[in-house]
Amino acid sequence: MNVTAPTPTLTLRPAAERGRFDHGWLDARHTFSFGGYRDPAWMGFRSLRVMNEDRIAPGMGFGEHPHRDMEILTYILDGALAHHDSLGHAEALPAGSFQYMSAGSGIEHSEFNASDERFVHLYQIWILPAQRGLKPAYGQLDLNPADAHNRWQVVAAPIGHGGALPIRQDAIVKLARLESNHTLSHELSGGRGVWVQVLRGKVTLNGAALAAGDGAAAEGSGRLELRAGAHAEVLLFDLA
Repeated sequence: MNVTAPTPTLTLRPAAERGRFDHGWLDARHTFSFGGYRDPAWMGFRSLRVMNEDRIAPGMGFGEHPHRDMEILTYILDGALAHHDSLGHAEALPAGSFQYMSAGSGIEHSEFNASDERFVHLYQIWILPAQRGLKPAYGQLDLNPADAHNRWQVVAAPIGHGGALPIRQDAIVKLARLESNHTLSHELSGGRGVWVQVLRGKVTLNGAALAAGDGAAAEGSGRLELRAGAHAEVLLFDLA
């Protein structure tokens, strides 16, 4: 008797259908409802609340502003981002680095393009915390390109996962940089869900074609097979 292996259910979020605001100095693409963009069908996925792709003009950025009760990850794809916050951190985040800010009971920060010549290209990601009102925290992870070469590298995970940024939610965030035709898998089970966000290049996810800016939700159980059709960079969120 042949038993068919379970296959996760995919829901695709094409890049072209995201919210977009072009302010001249800021070109912002919103996967989920954010700011002036609202789509009741796309308010987030599980604890993943914000997935913004931003391109910020040279010397421009966001002045000091507050956050609270949110786990915030920023990944710099190109350029560099200058960061200042009320905890006393003043950093210039280069391409290939992740920044973590747990806003907790309240934090203020500013973000500016650190260059007077080049745009900075980044993703900013917000994850709802498991508990509100905690003490704010900050961290930074500078990636070794070899660590995510044709493999998953855990960049953020619950406290206690060595080497990863310690987020306050049952969420594991992985990054992979894939050569053409390389395949990676991820097993989905236990009632968890997965979000896949393509940062660069083109991939297929269980046969579904995805390109830069596209996202996909996966639920159910079974194996996710990710194959790069060209050099690609991908984030995967494994969420309770």
